[in-house]
Amino acid sequence: MTVDQAKALIAERFSDAQVEGEMPMVVTVPPDQWLALAECACDVLRCRFFSFLTAVDWKDQGLEVVVRVDNLDDNVSLCMKTRLGPGVTACPSIARIYAGANWMEREGYDMFGIRFEGHPDLRRILLPDDWEGFPLLKSYAVDTPHPPYR
Repeated sequence: MTVDQAKALIAERFSDAQVEGEMPMVVTVPPDQWLALAECACDVLRCRFFSFLTAVDWKDQGLEVVVRVDNLDDNVSLCMKTRLGPGVTACPSIARIYAGANWMEREGYDMFGIRFEGHPDLRRILLPDDWEGFPLLKSYAVDTPHPPYR
């Protein structure tokens, strides 16, 4: 599959998608199409190499989830994005499609407070269970006192 074929397929299946670039191809969809895009990327586009999942806090515009996957055989790289919107912290989990997303979604929950719906074990991974708040949110106070690590 070529990049042009992948673009055409995404445009056909996801009418609300914004597709930009080629290497990587950046595809932005609304949260309700996030899971379907991940399934299409894995099963149809054969992007089976999961590279990373992260998030961005756009302050008043809300959180954005970003994932990079690749089809190493056909040299197709896909950067998938979804904007959750102001005050929204729920996003469908893609951990059942990409096993590598499991711990990265937990990190997204731990650092940004994103609740990945359908995640098999969503709990803190980097910070202690009694930690309050989400340190990578722009609303998190920089001068928040923290107890020392044990």
